[in-house]
Amino acid sequence: MAARKKGGLGKGIDALISPSVKRETEKEKVVEEPVEKIVEKIVEVEKVVEKPVEQLMRIDEIEPNQLQPRKNFDEDALQELSESIKQFGLIQPIIVKNKGKYYEIVAGERRWRAARIAGLKEVPVIIKEYSEKESMEIAIVENLQREDLNPIEEAQAYQKLIEEFGLKQDEAAQRVSKSRTAVTNALRLLKLDERVQQMVIDEMISGGHARALLAIEDKEEQYLTAMLIFDNKMSVRETEKLVREHIKKEEEKRVEKKEDFSQMETIYHQLEERMKSVIGSKVAIHSRNYKKGKIEIEYYSNDELERIIDLIESVKQVG
Repeated sequence: MAARKKGGLGKGIDALISPSVKRETEKEKVVEEPVEKIVEKIVEVEKVVEKPVEQLMRIDEIEPNQLQPRKNFDEDALQELSESIKQFGLIQPIIVKNKGKYYEIVAGERRWRAARIAGLKEVPVIIKEYSEKESMEIAIVENLQREDLNPIEEAQAYQKLIEEFGLKQDEAAQRVSKSRTAVTNALRLLKLDERVQQMVIDEMISGGHARALLAIEDKEEQYLTAMLIFDNKMSVRETEKLVREHIKKEEEKRVEKKEDFSQMETIYHQLEERMKSVIGSKVAIHSRNYKKGKIEIEYYSNDELERIIDLIESVKQVG
């Protein structure tokens, strides 16, 4: 029988545990003390990391998430993806969760749509158990990180993330690996007139055009200016110039209106004094839009009221 080769596991144990413990006495005499207990068994514990199980599923068993932030899918881009899927298959599985009668997409709706166009009957999926809120958050974050949402969808996704999960803007930014400034600027687009927002979604104007229009406070003016931009195919720089001119004109109108109002106040004050001298009681003129208003005459007793009425009637008789 061949001699057993020394080394291996036994050598490893010997290196860790000495067969005896040497103790030096006060007289520097060394006495060997045998180890009473020896490790009889070494158990190696492996931490098994659970890997997601990928499986094939019929494509008609899967339905999109109604809370999906993306509402518009580029048909040309979907067609390109479907051609790639025909050639190479669906490389990345779709994440779904069990809804009982069907499986709902948590992440990967764009791939699912392209797979349908490609004519696939089955697609690779990973089934996960998520709550409604978790599913929503994953869908929102996945879409935001793809960076191909239109500016309004992106803003709406940020808003939903903030409202549904009670996040602050900087916390939402951190979730999607964006700067706080980027999130803030995106959210500002939701202050635009809804018709202007739809023009951005329909790609009639760009996000740059939309951000320039934010300087116009009046919603109707925003929309009219947006239509002007679209009709004249104006660039973002041309739009910014147009908006600056509009704001300048509005400011000039406000200054003129303020000056006119100041002049009219002086005139009304003079008229109040004239009427006071005639009627003999305090008079106040309240104007609306310089064309309409009301006159208030104060009285302090029934006798004074009768006197004022008699005065007005006497004026009428003279007239």
